[in-house]
Amino acid sequence: GKEEKHRVAYHESGHTLVAEIVPTGEPVHKVSIIPRGMGALGYTLQLPVHEKFLSTKNELNDQLAILLGGRVAEELIFGDISSGASNDLERASDIARSMVCQLGMSEKLGPLTYGKKEQSLYLGVEYGQEKNYSEETAKIIDDEVRKLIETNHTRAREILKKNRKTLDVLAALLEKKEVISGEEVKKIVDDTSVYFLSDGK
Repeated sequence: GKEEKHRVAYHESGHTLVAEIVPTGEPVHKVSIIPRGMGALGYTLQLPVHEKFLSTKNELNDQLAILLGGRVAEELIFGDISSGASNDLERASDIARSMVCQLGMSEKLGPLTYGKKEQSLYLGVEYGQEKNYSEETAKIIDDEVRKLIETNHTRAREILKKNRKTLDVLAALLEKKEVISGEEVKKIVDDTSVYFLSDGK
């Protein structure tokens, strides 16, 4: 319905705007809110990430902020979130968990891998994986994952709050046209003088 379309437009614009602003975000190619078949959400976000292996910590952090951008936009505009945001959170949690367990990117735990390598896609104990670490370590892992999510949620929020005008313009155009190109996104971002976070993040 009309209300859902309005929400989806903001959700996708949130991802898009964060992707345009974080330093390692690749340019957005296309954004669409056209429902696709009987999919759970019925729309796709064509984000710039071409399933490449994301290497640096900065890239992965930016990726988390981008993934959380849709959720943050919903929180800012509607004061709550839809089920559409839970898939993003799941993907963000997977990345954060890889950063902590597989890639040694946690200051607390350092460069050790936790859990078996071949399980790297699904790192949770819920997948019946053999644990080679203690409950205490499991708790630290969860805390570190949560910290990564919270930090990047805050970054996405800062970006969208400071660029609220751009977010509104993007969402309005997307709602009207249903599909917008990367060029159109770039034009809006350039025209509405986007505020970049001062620490270069």
